[in-house]
Amino acid sequence: MKQSAVAVALFLGGSAMAFAQQATDAVAPEGASGSDVQADGFGPLTQASRDALDAKARGESVAGQDWMISAAHPLASQAGAKVLAAGGSAADAMVAVQVVLGLVEPQSSGLGGGAFLVWHDAETGELTTLDGRETAPMAATPRLFLDGEGQPLDFMEAVVGGLSVGTPGTPALLEAAHRKWGRANWAGLFDDGIGLAEEGFTVSPRLATLVAEEGEALQGDPATTAYFFPDGQPVAAGARLTNPAYAETLRRLASEGAAGFYQGGIAEGIVAAVRDADNPGLLSMQDLAGYRVVERPAVCVEYRSHDVCGMGPPSSGGLTVGQILGMLGGYDLAALGAESPESWRLIGDASRLAFADRGRFMADSDHVPMPTQGLIDPAYLAERGKLLAGDDSLPEVSAGQPGWSHAMLWGQDASPELPSTTHISIVDSYGNALSMTTTIENGFGSRVMTGGFLLNNELTDFSFETYDADGWPIANAVAPGKRPRSSMAPTIVLKEGSPVMVIGSPGGSRIIGYVARAIIAHLDWGMDIQAALAAPNIVNRFGPMDVEAGLPAALTQGLAEMGFELNETDLTSGLQGIVIGPDGLTGGADPRREGIALGG
Repeated sequence: MKQSAVAVALFLGGSAMAFAQQATDAVAPEGASGSDVQADGFGPLTQASRDALDAKARGESVAGQDWMISAAHPLASQAGAKVLAAGGSAADAMVAVQVVLGLVEPQSSGLGGGAFLVWHDAETGELTTLDGRETAPMAATPRLFLDGEGQPLDFMEAVVGGLSVGTPGTPALLEAAHRKWGRANWAGLFDDGIGLAEEGFTVSPRLATLVAEEGEALQGDPATTAYFFPDGQPVAAGARLTNPAYAETLRRLASEGAAGFYQGGIAEGIVAAVRDADNPGLLSMQDLAGYRVVERPAVCVEYRSHDVCGMGPPSSGGLTVGQILGMLGGYDLAALGAESPESWRLIGDASRLAFADRGRFMADSDHVPMPTQGLIDPAYLAERGKLLAGDDSLPEVSAGQPGWSHAMLWGQDASPELPSTTHISIVDSYGNALSMTTTIENGFGSRVMTGGFLLNNELTDFSFETYDADGWPIANAVAPGKRPRSSMAPTIVLKEGSPVMVIGSPGGSRIIGYVARAIIAHLDWGMDIQAALAAPNIVNRFGPMDVEAGLPAALTQGLAEMGFELNETDLTSGLQGIVIGPDGLTGGADPRREGIALGG
């Protein structure tokens, strides 16, 4: 039986609607109506965007017949919708969306970062993934994040400055996707980004809050300080912010393509910013000139007669989401229901098992051997799934023994991966589907700015240590040209070869749990897309069960009685999703963040 957002809110103590209301309250002055919210929170918006924000606040999906887009900020969704309405492809719209996100949501993604893209081609039926992940400088050594005594640096000590900056991949990915699947003129896709950068955009409540919370941590770099702290004060919600340097960078990209980023003045500015930072890094002009996007095979796992397909290594997202779902295939979650502690025991322990494999085996398969197919082999997942057959949480969890095409042993990795990032889901009028997760890693990346954009701190996704406590080498250790392991999980769900769901989220290593949970909510529990995105998050990453506040006492008490250690915390997913059904398209956006879905 299908469950609406209202029904979901009712059986989960009103949490789903509460999240939506909190998102509205964050941008609405007291007494303001939904339509007033948009102008106050994001500046002038189209009526469609106003309606979409109102729909999200009510817990309702957005409908469309020809195309649909869901992105993390109304201005970015508007830019993509304009391209789609004019006959552009999903790849065209993605370019317009990303360059606007890099301006209005600079803490999450941008030209100074990287991305993974999953594409389903309506004409050929082919599924393609593009790897635009950042790479380690060729001068990097295994001791990059060790101090003089061979001990790992503190995480933030490594993050802030140039040391953590990898070669950006996003500009190259934009161009690669457009060359393969674009229909619109490349230069015109930058118009909205250039206009907003020059004329100014309204600082959203989320951006203002994050800048203020960063405080001094965001003021080590002169360019970053000048931009986010004009007159010595953090930018305020509702203020108008211009970025002429970003406009100039976009003009260079529009006229010269990605070469204008990886060579010449922009590249020189990046290298200078990295090498002149207080915590200098190793990035060189040769690293930038040598960067390449890699086309890779998708990782697919069957679940409930659907194929759930995502990004393979160097992302752990597609494999780990697939493992969780694959282990749950033998259990009737639909009969148990979303409010059952037993459902969440199964999901939580499947996630623990998958994260154990992730920590030991997953890394950049161009640099280290990986049992990619063994990890998602149906027989292996069925065997691992049998471990879930008890009544209580598993007392101990360890990595399994997936099949290898050769022998190799790896140590257990514990590298941190903090929540930031953003996601874009698009279906165009031609039937193509695009799912792209894009990031600069930690919020505000390395805190170093050049050319109007922030540089990533992606290298801190590598393990700081090269061997574990037992002396085994760690697969995700840093190496020259290597891409750090990621949890980004852009996903397309197929039924009989055709896309039926496009989904993804930000959130660091919790991305995996967010995406798996949303797929289960839709396929098992029959929630529409907005309800599936808004439903409360419960996530396990090989440790305590992270839960959002406000869950029903019967659910949390049941989990505690099963032996789970519960950790109540903010779980600020940013799920952006689309469902393709027989009656058209429906889209949704996570009420925990500022995004909207627009359809036409």
